[in-house]
Amino acid sequence: MSVKLIGAGFGRTGTLSLKAALEMLGLKPCHHMMEVFMNPPQAPVWSAAARGEPVDWDKLLKGYEATVDWPSAHFWRELALHFPDAKVLLTARDPEKWYASFEDTIMKAINNPPPEGKADESMKIVGGMGALIVRDKTFGGNFDKAHVLKVYNDHNETVRRTIPPARLLDYDVSQGWEPLCKFLGVPVPSADFPRTNSREEFNARR
Repeated sequence: MSVKLIGAGFGRTGTLSLKAALEMLGLKPCHHMMEVFMNPPQAPVWSAAARGEPVDWDKLLKGYEATVDWPSAHFWRELALHFPDAKVLLTARDPEKWYASFEDTIMKAINNPPPEGKADESMKIVGGMGALIVRDKTFGGNFDKAHVLKVYNDHNETVRRTIPPARLLDYDVSQGWEPLCKFLGVPVPSADFPRTNSREEFNARR
């Protein structure tokens, strides 16, 4: 088994809904930050990758048929090279709406980690990995709105310029099944497209 689809979109672009959708279409399991929370030993490996240390992508992603969300989205270039037959999916949404969601969820979680004694050691390691990849490596330690939006827009444009059009789907999850299924060459399911991980759900889970 090898990775067949690489998600290049940032978190809060519908990635958890997309994970559920891809798994319904047979690309399962799909890697997402939630997978790291359920498998904390992955976190140090992702942190090592973020520090530029060698990583065995086949070993780290063994058993996964797709990836979406951080941390894997940070490594979209490396993954696209390592899995040359995999398609690439860029999830994107209106930048202002994305920022509002990001600010109220992921940014809040990174800026307000659990107090000492309120999280076990494994969750601290996962949280530290998330902060390293998202805050430090993706946004350079700068959560100023103008900077965050520039990084977001520049990232999306870089993916669009880099990945050949035949290999890339530029996608908003609000478009539902049709473009996704056409891109993957699979039938459209009769079930509704999954919608999950609203801001309220994200913060309640925290």
